[in-house]
Amino acid sequence: MRRHGRWTLAVMVVALVVLHFVLRIGLGFGRLAPDLLVVALLLAAREMRAGWAAGLGLLLGILDGAVLPETFGMSALALTLLGFLGARTRDLVSGDSPLFLALYLFVGKWLFDVLMYLFSGALFRGMAADLILVSPLAALYAAAAGLIVSALYRALD
Repeated sequence: MRRHGRWTLAVMVVALVVLHFVLRIGLGFGRLAPDLLVVALLLAAREMRAGWAAGLGLLLGILDGAVLPETFGMSALALTLLGFLGARTRDLVSGDSPLFLALYLFVGKWLFDVLMYLFSGALFRGMAADLILVSPLAALYAAAAGLIVSALYRALD
């Protein structure tokens, strides 16, 4: 990656994090807005080493937990794991086709939801229907947002 590519990546991550909190908290859209924290982490993880991506996931999870105290710890752990796994996909699959990126973002967001349900114990309280009905739609929404952001990132880089 070129030198200014790192700055472009950092600006993209910061912009997505700010936009995530503005849409979800500031404007009150809540779950109607795409999960841009997960999108930012997954897009950045493809460009980073696994340790740095896990650290970014931890930082984003702490930020998320500071705003939503009921998820504190759970989102930090889930995003840390997701960042590490997202960075490792670079070793398995090379190339950045839009189809792969859409699948990568979809699976990443769905995996985040599964981890959050497992960590919160909601899966064992009979709330697994959300993972089958709501979570795939949220993952599709996040993947679409991620494809748009990725196209903008490539245009600027």
